[in-house]
Amino acid sequence: LGTVGILPPTAFASALREAQRQAGDARPVAANLLLPFTRSAHVRACIEARADVVVLHGGRAPKVVKRLRAAGIEVLHTVGTVPEARQALDDGVSGLVVQGTEAGGHTVAVHPTARALELVLEAVGAVPTWAAGGVAHADDVRKLLEIGAEAVVAGSRFVLTEECGAHPAYKQALVTGTETVETQLFGFGWPMRHRVLVNAAVRRWGEGPQLMRAINARSGWVGGLLPLQLMETYPLAQTLRVPLLTAGPALVGMPDRTVAVTPLYAGRGVSRMHDILSAADAVRALAPGLG
Repeated sequence: LGTVGILPPTAFASALREAQRQAGDARPVAANLLLPFTRSAHVRACIEARADVVVLHGGRAPKVVKRLRAAGIEVLHTVGTVPEARQALDDGVSGLVVQGTEAGGHTVAVHPTARALELVLEAVGAVPTWAAGGVAHADDVRKLLEIGAEAVVAGSRFVLTEECGAHPAYKQALVTGTETVETQLFGFGWPMRHRVLVNAAVRRWGEGPQLMRAINARSGWVGGLLPLQLMETYPLAQTLRVPLLTAGPALVGMPDRTVAVTPLYAGRGVSRMHDILSAADAVRALAPGLG
């Protein structure tokens, strides 16, 4: 399931249309909306493009769920616990993405993926449920499907693809790196936990000074108000000297120095991935015989 990640609204709408053009009529296309940064224009773009699936992450938005579902779009919500799963279902979602502590990036996880999946499936019953966290090889996929997931979600495996827009030095760090940590260091504008590869910023600041942690914890309104274009370009101004760091990653075209001061999102499965593939080969490696 090809998925378009959140971008500034105009770019997001364009990327969604282009993904659908490339997929054609035979394959579905999804959109991933990070709720603290989701604007009404993002929701409108999903509806106008008639996205097949929208995956929500980071918070609750029952009005967004209602709008999307009324337009005939399937909506899944990322959860880490049974109470979160029940809240999402109360909001009207079609299904769940259960995230485990092996997952990289923006994490709501509490339990390892397999255990989190078992707990949620036991509590919610026959609800479409996907599993995210630690998916590096086909064996990981098989294990989670055997537990009861209808599908799996892979992140780090697709950062390590030729098509990914991550900075080349970020990709190379994932190829050679093995140590990931969970931190709130990159929480300015989005006070959330993140699993990242250890880089210079993490080695220097860890979770950050107490004052900066307090500032981050109260900065959620920033992500909700500032233009996403600014949230994307602010990493260019970040420095090791000041631990005021955002969740924006290092992308192609940014200076090499940004890799030291931006989050290198990575799941624990990165220690078992040592190559950069095409996206098609990555899919085939995870699901032999598919496509």
